[in-house]
Amino acid sequence: MNNIDNMSNFDFGFSEDNLGKKLPQNKNYDKSLLVDLKGEPGKNCGGFCKFCYFRKVNNSNPVPLGCKNCTFQIGCDYCTNSIREINGDFIPLPFAIQQIQNALFFEEYHKINITSGGDVSFYPQLAELCDYIKQLNLKIHLGYTSGKGFKSVETVKQLINCGVDETTFSVFSTNPKIREEWLNDPNAENSLNCLKYLCKYCEVHCAIILVPNVNDGEELKKTINDLIEWGAHAVILMRFANRTKHGLILENEPLIEGEEFEPHDIEAFKNIVKETYEEFGDKIRITGTPLYDPLTNAPFAIAYEEDLLIKLREKIKSEATIITGNISYIYLNKIFKDTPINIVKVNKDISDLITSKDLETVNLDNLTDTVFIPPMAFVHDRAAEEILNRDGKGRIVLRGVDKLTVDGEVSGTMTKEEVLNFELDAFNELIEKINFFGAPCKK
Repeated sequence: MNNIDNMSNFDFGFSEDNLGKKLPQNKNYDKSLLVDLKGEPGKNCGGFCKFCYFRKVNNSNPVPLGCKNCTFQIGCDYCTNSIREINGDFIPLPFAIQQIQNALFFEEYHKINITSGGDVSFYPQLAELCDYIKQLNLKIHLGYTSGKGFKSVETVKQLINCGVDETTFSVFSTNPKIREEWLNDPNAENSLNCLKYLCKYCEVHCAIILVPNVNDGEELKKTINDLIEWGAHAVILMRFANRTKHGLILENEPLIEGEEFEPHDIEAFKNIVKETYEEFGDKIRITGTPLYDPLTNAPFAIAYEEDLLIKLREKIKSEATIITGNISYIYLNKIFKDTPINIVKVNKDISDLITSKDLETVNLDNLTDTVFIPPMAFVHDRAAEEILNRDGKGRIVLRGVDKLTVDGEVSGTMTKEEVLNFELDAFNELIEKINFFGAPCKK
């Protein structure tokens, strides 16, 4: 897992697991095959970036968090190892090719998405892998790179000749000195030259994790101006996580010492995304995560549609409590206003990163007899039941629907109508679940 897919920018809604509810199928969702090269943060990426979610994590004796995948006991591979990206070294080329061959035997794909737990630019046989894929007449998406592993622009030219037509690039800044310090990039000029070439010849989605007083403000404007000039396709602004409440759940806070580096608060970050869109949105696609997308109003675009909300609220026949995080609370509280569904938040910005420690802070007096927690919350089902019933009330504790909305990483390829239709389906499913398991409202 990397700083584009990592937990500091994890899907943030009531639940936004990318393995969850199926996204609408259109030209933007042609089927791609994900090829995971494994590798680990800090080891297979040229060294930790200062802002990396996994920096300072102690993997010597990982303690399981618990999750929906656990069976009878607390702990499974996902909430013990995968959450920490304990993957081992890059897999050998034959193993990567075997992944592709096995998948193509059962299904047809139009593109191969190459990803890893480190940085794909450091995969020693990346050119050979891309050349093999080219022979299959499939296009290639380099799922994540900071460019630090590219030896020269010639390396990038070779990859494009092999069919790479899309790249997700962690930019942070186009200022070489800032990249050198914050991305641990000793050859920042070369990395940026590779980025320029990629922007010229393929579709590049740029990620910028915003660290206050480092790459925001005028520095951000310069970076986006450069990306527009070079021909980048889109930019997603990502909120930095530095504390447990921001989403650091692996006991490694703070990543960076100093008040001047503390993340922008939720509203300030949203305003940065909005202002950036207003200044540059006519030249390049601008979105943000965990919020927001100015074109579609995601996440929770439905919160802005009063007519749709009225129809949804009319379908609610039972009462229940939804436990969520700080960001989702803003929207869910509005969506379920004046209904039998009450929303309770814990001090964790990202709902999917709620743990048992967060549930222990909940005032049980605020809960109804039926309680929903985020599906991806890192807590064992039995532990959640015990914590939320420690007053002896015998509440039903359930996980919500897999995916209520989409964030900027997904909505950037969707229309407003597609986002609203997706959310309508999701909320209808949630309300059906509440009506079935919740206590019927008194007439």
